[in-house]
Amino acid sequence: MRFAGKVAVVTGAASGIGRATCRRLAAEGSRVALLDIADDAGRTAADELARTGAEAFFAHVDVGQPSAVEDAMLQVIDRWGRLDVLVNCAAVMTFEPVVDLEAREWDYVLGTNLRSVFLCCKYSVPHMSHGAIVNVSSVHAQRTTAAVAPYAASKAGIEAFTRALAIECKARGIRVNAVAPGAVDTPMLWANPLVRSGAETPGGDIGKPEDVAAAIAFLASDDAEYLTGVVLVVDGGRLSRL
Repeated sequence: MRFAGKVAVVTGAASGIGRATCRRLAAEGSRVALLDIADDAGRTAADELARTGAEAFFAHVDVGQPSAVEDAMLQVIDRWGRLDVLVNCAAVMTFEPVVDLEAREWDYVLGTNLRSVFLCCKYSVPHMSHGAIVNVSSVHAQRTTAAVAPYAASKAGIEAFTRALAIECKARGIRVNAVAPGAVDTPMLWANPLVRSGAETPGGDIGKPEDVAAAIAFLASDDAEYLTGVVLVVDGGRLSRL
């Protein structure tokens, strides 16, 4: 198993891509810390892993708050003594044009999506040695639509941050990469009013969370030891047609 004996931290772990990633890493031998603010779903996800024989625990963490993130990383070290893989998957969206968007909504999206990546990396890297970080971006970083400006901006920021951190972490033996999913069958996709109304039709391009989880697991594994600073698009070819 590619992650036997290793420890992974996954944010946004209670549902969607984050939850699928936890299942994939655990199935390949990793111990998994699940971070989220959705307590019931997070505990259910951790219990699901435990029933398979995996070591896992859930922690309620607001990933936009420095002290909460730092405490979570220390919990992981206290419990397992190491940290090998970090997957930054937590994300939210708003659906308002810029002229109607409140500043607090902008801050909320950027805080959850981008600030969280900075904080989780800041407080995990000192505990890692020859590990891997995978940040979850989106095709919206390159091609986007109206009414999702803060989301698109946060994802573009994640990709730039990924490249910069990859340079900083090279001497530590830590690889830093990102995946950019397209339309994936998650609660976030179906919360989009354009999708619900039929104005935007993903059609046959909708992927499964497990598709993205497989790509994340690859980038986090030693199979990708020569890859760092890379953004891997995982969208069934959707971006190439936009």
